[in-house]
Amino acid sequence: MMKINNHIMTHKIKLYFFFALLLTYFVLVSFSQWAIAVGKSTEKKESRKENILQKEKCNPYEKAKITTRIIPSVNKTFGYEIAVNGKTLVRQPNIPALPGNDGFTTKGRAQKVADFVVKKIRNNEMPPTVTVEDLNSMGVLKKMNP
Repeated sequence: MMKINNHIMTHKIKLYFFFALLLTYFVLVSFSQWAIAVGKSTEKKESRKENILQKEKCNPYEKAKITTRIIPSVNKTFGYEIAVNGKTLVRQPNIPALPGNDGFTTKGRAQKVADFVVKKIRNNEMPPTVTVEDLNSMGVLKKMNP
């Protein structure tokens, strides 16, 4: 009788062990399927991010027709307009980065800054800001000798 009980107990232990292994197998398979699904979801998100970055890298101004025009401003000074594909993008009647309404003292200075801004637009640097340092480096702020 004792031998039979031991045999039954051994058989039950083997059966429990088998079910534990089977349960572990299903848990691992389910986890791996979940991990694959999460990985695909992450890949899709990364792919979307790459598409967005690619669109950002696409420069709409690289081959656009960009024109400049010198315009009159207050106190016999000059500003500039920049058009992209025929549409005015920038109208700057005064000196950028400086207070006041006066423009540049010469058409040449206004054109120099307009060309600088066009380069920024071509490089898709938007908005195309101009700093006092930029103006100084171009030499457009120096007073003209009478």
